[in-house]
Amino acid sequence: MKKTPILLAALLSACGWLCAQSTLPAAPGPRVIAVPPTEPGAQPVFLAQAAPSGQAPATSAAPAPAANLPTLTLAEAEQLAIRNNPRVSVGKLLALAQHEVYREAKSAELPAASFAATGEQAEEASRLSAGSLTASRLLQHVGAGANVTQLIYDFGHTHNLVLSRKLEEKASNASALATTEEIVLATDQAFYDALTAQAELNVARQTVNTRQTTETQVGEMTRNKLKSTLDLSFADVDLSQAQLLQLDAQSNAEATMAALDAVLGLDHDVRYALVEDTALPPPPAQSVDPLIQTALQQRPDLQALTWDTQSAQKFERAQWDQLLPTVSAAGTTGIVPVHPSQYYINNWWGAVGGNMSIPIFNGFLYSSEAREAKYRAQAASESSRDLRDRIVRDVRTSWLQSVNNWQRMAVTAQLVQEANLAMELASARYKLGLSSIVELSQAQLQQTTAQIEDTSARYQYRLSLATLNYEMGTAP
Repeated sequence: MKKTPILLAALLSACGWLCAQSTLPAAPGPRVIAVPPTEPGAQPVFLAQAAPSGQAPATSAAPAPAANLPTLTLAEAEQLAIRNNPRVSVGKLLALAQHEVYREAKSAELPAASFAATGEQAEEASRLSAGSLTASRLLQHVGAGANVTQLIYDFGHTHNLVLSRKLEEKASNASALATTEEIVLATDQAFYDALTAQAELNVARQTVNTRQTTETQVGEMTRNKLKSTLDLSFADVDLSQAQLLQLDAQSNAEATMAALDAVLGLDHDVRYALVEDTALPPPPAQSVDPLIQTALQQRPDLQALTWDTQSAQKFERAQWDQLLPTVSAAGTTGIVPVHPSQYYINNWWGAVGGNMSIPIFNGFLYSSEAREAKYRAQAASESSRDLRDRIVRDVRTSWLQSVNNWQRMAVTAQLVQEANLAMELASARYKLGLSSIVELSQAQLQQTTAQIEDTSARYQYRLSLATLNYEMGTAP
């Protein structure tokens, strides 16, 4: 018997609300206001604003449709970044420069030839008093000749220098590839950040529209004495919070698009309609050990350090080889068609000879250079070992992050379903007068939070896969 008044009151409240909905005019539509952009060239932000209580409903003005933007997929963004980003160009140019350094070292193994032609008008047989000419007497003559030198054997000094420069060239090429993969990862991160920001902006806009509708309905019920002004105040606060959320989301979307333009190598503002890959991403690997082995074999930066270490070891050998003799050959030939006959027997010359140079003492220069190269080779080896340790750590961390994000996707999807159901129940209870505006506001907040978390989880999982591919050295 005690429950009868409560049930009767609930039924009367529901009937009154239904009558109000059938007799009251339609809820006023939101007014759309344009917030001026903070930066030149940026698009204005369109916000929905409730019509003031007591005023006639304003005609809802939809925002102007956005201009047709060029579409951009993730693969297109990666190719654009590889083609335009200056860091990629710098890496390729340094690799080309290192190839020329190798050719410079290789030239010491090849013959060197030179040609000279000399003509001289002089006071016949006069003596030199101070000189830049090698002969002690000046003779009128014209001559031309060629000289050739060739290294024969230096106990591996030049050969080890050439091998060292060749390994440096390989290391430079690997470093250029590593830079390219870094830019690809940065592009993926900027692309998914922009997608996340745009998705959050859409959620914020939907939240503004939902809370706008709630605010206008509560305003009508308040004017018809079905709700208190406290409910209307809560609805106004929720609407203002949603509008602030939209402003923050709009600013974040602008910032992420600017970051994407920078990675793509663009020096001006370009807006793209980002195209999301609709294919389901693959699940994470079951074990991390094969991923670590792949990374240790394919990471280009580790390959670069390995070749740098080998290059330093070859250079150390070359520095020790300076202490050994050097054997070389030389040849010269030429003709003197114009000469004083009394001083020349033949009008041509030619000779072939060999030379051995043996270092004796030069103030410990060679030995000090060799020890310096030894220490630098050991330091390069330790740097390579340090990078291996960090690669193992990074691959394991990225794999754990991908597993966590994969699990978060399932949890956030369930969270969205539960938040939507809670929102429907809270809205129905509030309309029937069985709950307060606080419960409805809490349900709206939970729904918005769940949608943002679900959006972030989906893109974070794709980004974690891209990061794992980079750590393994298998980035596209």
